[in-house]
Amino acid sequence: MLTLDKIYHASYVLDDVIRQTYMIPAPKICPEANVYLKTENLQVTGSFKVRGAYYKISQLSEEEKQKGVIACSAGNHAQGVALAATKNGIKSLICLPDGAPISKVEATKGYGADVCLVPGVYDDAYQKALQLRDEKGYTFIHPFDDEDVIAGQGTIGLEISKQLRNVDVVVVPVGGGGLISGVAFALKNLNPNIRVYGVQASGAPSMVQSLESDEIVCLDKVGTIADGIKVKEPGEHTFELVRKYVDDVVTVTDDEVSSAILALIEQHKLIAEGAGAVSVAAVMFHKIPDIQGKNVVCLVSGGNIDVTILSRVIKRGQLKSGYSDVLVIQLEDKPGQLKDVSAILADLGGNVTSLHHERASEGDEVTDCILRIGLETRNHEHIRQIRQALTNRGFKIINQ
Repeated sequence: MLTLDKIYHASYVLDDVIRQTYMIPAPKICPEANVYLKTENLQVTGSFKVRGAYYKISQLSEEEKQKGVIACSAGNHAQGVALAATKNGIKSLICLPDGAPISKVEATKGYGADVCLVPGVYDDAYQKALQLRDEKGYTFIHPFDDEDVIAGQGTIGLEISKQLRNVDVVVVPVGGGGLISGVAFALKNLNPNIRVYGVQASGAPSMVQSLESDEIVCLDKVGTIADGIKVKEPGEHTFELVRKYVDDVVTVTDDEVSSAILALIEQHKLIAEGAGAVSVAAVMFHKIPDIQGKNVVCLVSGGNIDVTILSRVIKRGQLKSGYSDVLVIQLEDKPGQLKDVSAILADLGGNVTSLHHERASEGDEVTDCILRIGLETRNHEHIRQIRQALTNRGFKIINQ
């Protein structure tokens, strides 16, 4: 049984293993609310997952420890299990989807685990781990649908209640549901008036659809940059706990997640992975109801993002936030056209980052050409002003 006493016991066990992460004010995320960031991206291993993994392994019998442990993960649970197993002198094998970020794969190996890459997504890695458990006799450490794991994650709820005593709303990323189950259980038992909202990626809304159907739903496919919550099906325990203790679960798009990652970098010098930033995205883009004047905590659950993915995400975030734009302009092929366009951009403070001039594009008039310009801009209003000025001068913008 999951109890508040079990979560307090987990907090005691974890005291010398994890760090109590900072609670940082974030006034620009949503100016009409008092927003705070619970920075689990700064946790040991770069994610909250070490809490549940370590507590679960600490509760194993000697016989279970001697068999060694096996786990499946999109990356963060893998690192938590690897660290916990190594600290306890236990052999560990981790099944990861072959699309997991390289940084997470290498970090898992670095914490002392053996790694088995499995074609597909998390759920495929899960099936492989169960197969190997049955074949080799390993002790399986579930990433979310386990009461000891959930209790470990619930220690974050205890910390939030201590760090911000008058908290009104807590917003939590959701994949399989282990994190929000523990956090919501702890918070609601301490103060039933606290509202807890979950956030999923719109490309992997397994918990959202399960709640709507009032039964566990397994998605045919999932796709999102938030690889840490790219889960096809919630757990049995987590579904029941979310249904009982969570006020609602909403979704955010990958573009919104990219904007949130960029905002955390620019405003707070924090690196968050996609799964870690969905809570911030939900508040930034007004997916959480009735938070005006409320004390709102966004749980930033992890920071283990691959550098290559980060660069792509930043570009998407810049486009979504209005910090960059691409203009495709149809011009008459005659002298002075580029000069006139450049003058307008210079007068309005648009900074050109790339330029491509192409003649005789298919489908255009023979006398026309295409000018493709990349710009650094201040915001969406700045983009509107530039586009309007070009249109007023007779230039035809063919991308909207």
